[in-house]
Amino acid sequence: MSCLDRSGKSTQSKKLEAHLQKVGYGKVKWMCFPNRKTAIGTAIDLYLRRQLELPDEAVHRLFSANRWEMAKSIVEDLKAGTTIICDRYAFSGVAYSAAKGLDFTWCQSPDRGLPCPDGIFFLYIDEKVGASRANFGDERYENAEMQAEVRNQFKDPRLRAHVNWHDVDGARDKEVIHAEILAAVQKCKASLRSRRS
Repeated sequence: MSCLDRSGKSTQSKKLEAHLQKVGYGKVKWMCFPNRKTAIGTAIDLYLRRQLELPDEAVHRLFSANRWEMAKSIVEDLKAGTTIICDRYAFSGVAYSAAKGLDFTWCQSPDRGLPCPDGIFFLYIDEKVGASRANFGDERYENAEMQAEVRNQFKDPRLRAHVNWHDVDGARDKEVIHAEILAAVQKCKASLRSRRS
C-alpha cells in the first residue's frame, strides 16, 4: 500500500493481513517500509524524527537500500507461496523524493530490480483530514505543504505505469475501505490464477 501520511494505510494493511489469515488464504506476511529495525532503517528513523540531517539524495538512496535489505527474503517468501502485504513500498519513496524536487526518473532508478507487487492501493485523503488524525506532525514529512505535493506526485502516470493500481478514498469508514480493498485483492488473485493456467 502506498499513501499519504495518516491516511489509514497501516490500519488497512493490517486488517487485510488478519482477514486473509482468518479465511485460510495461506501464509501471509505483513511488512512495513521503512523497516526501522535494520541498520539502515535506524538511520532513516533518526532522519524522520529530525535527529539526523542528510541531503535529500542520500535520504532517497537510504530508503531504497532499506528495501534492498529485504529483497532477498521477499523473493524467498514469494517462492514459498507466502502472500506479502507491504505498508509502503518503492512507489512512496519516489513520490516523496520527487515532491522535494528531485528528478522523478532519477528517483525511480535505485528501485529497479526490486520485486514488483501484484497490486498497489493508494489511500488518499485531504490534507486537512490527515492533519486532524492522531500523531500528525510527529515526523519530518507530516505537514500540509509536503503532503499536498506528495499527492500530486502520486498522480504522475509514470508512477502508475505497469502496475495494478487502485486509488482508495481513505476518508471513509474503515470497514467500507476494507471491503473495497478485499474485493480488489480477490479480483487480482483471480486474474493471476487465469494468467498462470
